[in-house]
Amino acid sequence: MAEELYITSGTKEEQYQALIPQIKALVHEEPDLIANMANVSAVLKAQFDFFWVGFYIVKATELVLGPFQGPLACTRIAKGKGVCGTAWERAETIIVPDVNAFPGHIACSSLAKSEIVVPLISGGKVIAVLDVDSEYLNHFDKVDARYLTEIARLIRST
Repeated sequence: MAEELYITSGTKEEQYQALIPQIKALVHEEPDLIANMANVSAVLKAQFDFFWVGFYIVKATELVLGPFQGPLACTRIAKGKGVCGTAWERAETIIVPDVNAFPGHIACSSLAKSEIVVPLISGGKVIAVLDVDSEYLNHFDKVDARYLTEIARLIRST
């Protein structure tokens, strides 16, 4: 288990590249999904200072709030509702440059301006989603999608 996080500078891609081996070490021998989600939320918040970063876990017909870093969040989200529920329903990553322009967006905080949601898929099913919000418009791009997807794979493969 990793005991320290090394915060790096550089481009966004360089920062993700420095984080990946640290996250691998963090989750490598920890089989508990919730523990890994908690630590990954903390790592991403510390490195990037995202407004909100966390997980929603699939429980029957809804997503239920899991480990996160940031202000209070919505507790339950129905399948197909908001960005998280839509990412779950489609089983695909969704980048939203302006959450106010997303049909059916669920505003857990009026301060969030853009969002990316990455599904965690295991056995062909979405088991959770990684949700990251920013207080800036157009904050997320293909670099975030690529590396957050890689991080989601690391978590669900433990």
